[in-house]
Order: sequence, then structure tokens, then C-alpha cells
Amino acid sequence: MLPESGRKVRAGQRLTTAEFAERIGFALRSQLGTSRQATKTVMSWTGVCDRAARTWINGGGGMSGLHLIHLAQHSDEVWRLVLELSSRHEAGLNFEVHAVEVALAKAMGAVETVKRQMRLRTP
Repeated sequence: MLPESGRKVRAGQRLTTAEFAERIGFALRSQLGTSRQATKTVMSWTGVCDRAARTWINGGGGMSGLHLIHLAQHSDEVWRLVLELSSRHEAGLNFEVHAVEVALAKAMGAVETVKRQMRLRTP
């Protein structure tokens, strides 16, 4: 998800480090907010110090590739952004299909539980 700045990355256009940091910060803020808890969450996901986590959330400064991987493992917003910036939208579809499959499996489990409870209650 890109910030609503009106700017888009065009094919062949290089992304600057500042733009990358800004977009990662936007993705983190949209998912976690800007609270102290958001900072602690980023710290636990990546193992970085408080200052680095706050810098990333505020859209300042870059990060190592390893830290980006850790963020993408835990943050759907960061994962979607990485796919978008790398022009790999088809991989995002697999992600969405999997999310639907998980939701359907949970719903079917809930339906089975209700059916079982109804059978136990009938004389």
C-alpha cells in the first residue's frame, strides 16, 4: 500500500532510500500505529533497539535486508509493500488466496462446533 502522496513508482524509475524508508514507515504506521507498543512490537520482530524501531516507524532511515525480511515475516502491510515495489503482484495473489483459505477453514470449524453442540442438546 503506497502512501496517499500521489507519487507512484513508474517502471524503470529507481526508488531512493528516503522514499523506501518513508513507505516502510507508512506501512508500519498503518498496521501498528505510532504508540510505544508499536515500537516494542517492531523491536521484538527484528531485535533492534528502541531508537532504530522508532526511526523506521517514523519513516526515517533505511534498514538492512535481514531486518526487512523480519518485518515482512510479521507485517502483512510490509509484505504487500515489498511485493508492490518489486513488481511481483502475482505473488500477492497467492497470499490473498491463502488468507481466504484460512478464514474459510476457521468458519467451517465454527460451523462444525455449533452443529455438534446442537446435536448434544436435542433429546
